[in-house]
Amino acid sequence: MSEPIDPELEENNNVDSEAGNDQTVDQAFSDDESLDPSAAGQPESRDEEMERLRRTAAEADKRVLQAQAEAENFRKRMRRDFESQIKFASTDLVIDLLQVRDNLNRAIEAAENSGQTDALKEGVAIVAKQMDDVFGKHGVTEIPAAGETFDPNLHEAISQMPSPDVESGKVAHVAQSGFRLHDRVIRPSQVVVSTGPAS
Repeated sequence: MSEPIDPELEENNNVDSEAGNDQTVDQAFSDDESLDPSAAGQPESRDEEMERLRRTAAEADKRVLQAQAEAENFRKRMRRDFESQIKFASTDLVIDLLQVRDNLNRAIEAAENSGQTDALKEGVAIVAKQMDDVFGKHGVTEIPAAGETFDPNLHEAISQMPSPDVESGKVAHVAQSGFRLHDRVIRPSQVVVSTGPAS
């Protein structure tokens, strides 16, 4: 048989229970406040957010434009390098053929000096002329030298000599003709440079 419940004791228990419930509610509100974004700092306004996004987009556009410009410069540089390689790919072949041209010209000189028939001399001269035409067709041109002012970029001085007819510092004699392939010197002219009239 259960004992009768003291009304005063039951009232105290109810008060303690209500107090516990109030503490739980207060704790719940405290936890909710910790999740409030405003507790970490002042949130940015809509205008500030829009301005930040505009700046970010402008910086991204700038980086894209810079990347595009760098890519275009790279493509142009690669195209120039490729065109240059194609343009001067025949350099070694031309240099070798120039030696053949030299020999043809020596044959013409030898024919003139030895009294060979005009037909032989003319035949060799025609071959030499054909070779010059082929060279010209492919951008190979002779470097002017005789009577020109000596230029170390175009001429290779093999000696000096006095000359009554050629000013000092100019080419008095061409020992071997020089040539360009397009705008590049592939063989400088070998020349004798005048020192002026003998004193």
